[in-house]
Amino acid sequence: MNEKLRSIQEVAQLAGTTSRALRHYDDIGLLPPAQIGSNGYRYYNQANLTRLQRILLLRQLGLGLGQIADVLDGTQDDTIALEDHAEWLRSEQARLSRQLASVERTIAALKEGTELMAEEMLDGFDHTQYQDEVEQRWGKKAYAESDSWWRGLSQSDKDEFKRQTDALMMDWVAASRSGDAVDSEMAQALATRHVDWLSIGWGGTRPTRDQLLGLGEMYVADERFAANFGGIQGATYVRDALAIHAQTMAT
Repeated sequence: MNEKLRSIQEVAQLAGTTSRALRHYDDIGLLPPAQIGSNGYRYYNQANLTRLQRILLLRQLGLGLGQIADVLDGTQDDTIALEDHAEWLRSEQARLSRQLASVERTIAALKEGTELMAEEMLDGFDHTQYQDEVEQRWGKKAYAESDSWWRGLSQSDKDEFKRQTDALMMDWVAASRSGDAVDSEMAQALATRHVDWLSIGWGGTRPTRDQLLGLGEMYVADERFAANFGGIQGATYVRDALAIHAQTMAT
C-alpha cells in the first residue's frame, strides 16, 4: 500500500501556515519533505506531519527555530515527545479553564449586581501562589522584591516572561526524556538558562548556590513544582543538573 503524500499547499492549509514557511523549514533542515517531484514540488508524508505538529507546538511556546531543532534532535521518539507536549497542554488547559471560569463568574456578578471575592475573580491569574514557600525559605524581602518587579512589568513584558518560562520548562522536559546525562553540555546549558531566568524573576538578584540547591529540592518535594517539569522524574533531573551547576557558583 502506497503511503499518502500531501502537497506543500495542502499541508500549509491544514497547518494554518504558509508554503513559504514550509520551504524555509526545508531550507534550514528542520522539515525536509518526504519527496520532491520532477516539477520541484514538495510532498509530505505522515512522519513529516508529526514533526510539523511538534514544530508548531514549540513555536507556540516561543522557541526559536534553532532551539526547536535542538529539542527535536534531542528527542528521537515521536511518541515520547508528543506525550511531553500533551502533558504541557493539559497543564495549560487547566490553567485556562480556571481563568475562563473566573471571568465568567465576574461577568455573571456584574450582570446580577453582586459582589465577588477577590480570590474568585483572580483564580488562575495568581502569580503569588508560591508566596509562602519563598518567604519561609528566603524571607519576606525576597518575595517583596520579586512581587514588586512583577507588578511593575507591562503586559507585553509579562507575556514575554511567560513565553520564556514555558520554553524553559519544555526544554527541561525534553532534556530529561532524551537520555542525556545531567552533566552533559545540553543539561548544563539549561541550568545556566535556569539561573538567568531565576535572576530575572527575582528582580535582578541572582540565586546563591544554597538557594539553587534548595530550589532543586523543592522542585522534587512539591508536586506543584514537579508538574512543571513533567513530574517527579523530570524534576529530579532538573534538581541533579542544578546541583552540578551549583558547584561552579559562589556560596
